[in-house]
Amino acid sequence: MFQDLYLTPLSGSIILFIVVVSGHLYRQNWKSEKPNTRLRAWAYGLPAAIGLMALAFLPLKY
Repeated sequence: MFQDLYLTPLSGSIILFIVVVSGHLYRQNWKSEKPNTRLRAWAYGLPAAIGLMALAFLPLKY
């Protein structure tokens, strides 16, 4: 079932880009205490966390 689940170099690069951008936006949000800070933290933190989990646990296939 999970043998066909893998990352290609292109999809891994795209996920890495999304993780970096989401992490940067999360950090900016953390520093500035604007309204809805907690909601924005979740909106930026979840894609970063999911992307890091995907990069950590899915194999890379060439």
